Amino acid sequence: MEHPTDGSVDSDLTSGLDLDLHADRLREECGVFGIYGHPDAAAITALGLHALQHRGQEAAGIVSYDGKRFHSERRLGLVGDTFSRRDVIDRLPGSMAVGHVRYSTTGATILRNVQPLFAELNAGGFAVAHNGNLTNGLTLRRMLVSEGAMMQSTTDTEVILHLVARARRGRFIDKFIEGLRQLEGSYSLVSMTNKKLIGARDPVGIRPLVLGEFEGCPVVTSETCALDIIGARYVRDVENGEIVVFSDEPMQSIKPFPPMPPRPCIFEYIYFARPDSVVGGRSVYQIRKRLGEELAEEAHADVDVVVPVPDSGVCAATGFSEASGLPLQMGLIRNHYVGRTFIEPHQAIRHFGVRVKLNPVKSILQDRRVVLVDDSIVRGTTSRKIVKMVRSAGAREVHMRISCPPTISPCFYGVDTPQRSELIAATHSLEEIRRFIGADSLGYLSLDGMLSAVGSARPSYCTSCYTGEYPVAFPQNQAAYLQLALKLVE
Repeated sequence: MEHPTDGSVDSDLTSGLDLDLHADRLREECGVFGIYGHPDAAAITALGLHALQHRGQEAAGIVSYDGKRFHSERRLGLVGDTFSRRDVIDRLPGSMAVGHVRYSTTGATILRNVQPLFAELNAGGFAVAHNGNLTNGLTLRRMLVSEGAMMQSTTDTEVILHLVARARRGRFIDKFIEGLRQLEGSYSLVSMTNKKLIGARDPVGIRPLVLGEFEGCPVVTSETCALDIIGARYVRDVENGEIVVFSDEPMQSIKPFPPMPPRPCIFEYIYFARPDSVVGGRSVYQIRKRLGEELAEEAHADVDVVVPVPDSGVCAATGFSEASGLPLQMGLIRNHYVGRTFIEPHQAIRHFGVRVKLNPVKSILQDRRVVLVDDSIVRGTTSRKIVKMVRSAGAREVHMRISCPPTISPCFYGVDTPQRSELIAATHSLEEIRRFIGADSLGYLSLDGMLSAVGSARPSYCTSCYTGEYPVAFPQNQAAYLQLALKLVE
């Protein structure tokens, strides 16, 4: 049975929206990796970036240092497109390297924005790779340009190079700290000079950063899965507001900021981090399973089969299945060989976009009551297409369950989210969303249920996308642009 939608809701939600499958997701962020003191630093960095590919698929770059000079390779595309080639790695000699995979949240997808960024400063060469978003980046950029700075990119990361270059302190690490003191927003940085590898995390620790050890050499990276791929040992997380410095001397840990309660991004657990990573000392896989278990308790569905929306819904669907006693079946199969750059050759076949990436298994869905489990609904357009696809495959009923609360606010801290007006849950009721996606029922996990699954009480995490409460201030003109009333967490 096809469930009609209300015409007014339909037109409100589809007007001006990109209906591509990837466009209806919270976009990946960035990933960083650095290693000090290993003769194969660039090759190891490339492997680490392979493990972090889920955090950014637009571009990748590595900068190395061979004891005399810096070497840089930065390309658009996937890590394997460039850094699986031996000749490229051979152009990156040295025992120290930093790398970056990028999904742009500020700055266009052009080669000059690809990180790590590098500059020759008075103190020597300096490379920096950044995961996050500087909420005062535009303000700082305008200030620097007005005072004569020449910008080579349009990314907020470049202001870090200029702030460090302008710092009045004597030692480089003091210049670095002086530069960081002027930043607002979120950042996890891996930086390199001709003598040091430096990691830094913003004062509330929104974006992840971990320390590891590989064959006696220190590693700094975004997630533990990047340590696993090279066989490195996880040491600990870089703490919020901490700077770690590696050189020929013992590791330095510097905490130059006033102590603040940590506010790591909770969406790392729900979607961004790889399931095999450990974030904040907690298994991402186990937390996603618990999200599904909580969801089954809060939003039970009287159905025959649990079907995950791959790949992001698989862990939560596993938990939902186990908690509800319902069988889990892979009723949707994802084509992993379709890149983000897929372009339909004719507008007439644009509606095939979701089917290019997902295909139903009719033998699982035919004449059955199905509950689809996914990690989020952003605009709702993809969920609508998936529900229709499952019905077309013969499902008798289609219910949708989401393993997080409704997404009602944009992220300012390094995640590419739509404007508030484009977030379906910010402007429409649960029933309106259900009618729009065409499901027989719709249920989200509650905020308390999400926090319970993560094992922490509010406000130990940044939950701004679900609450509109932001742990770090940003310019009021940005809030006005996004039609958002600010509520800053105390």
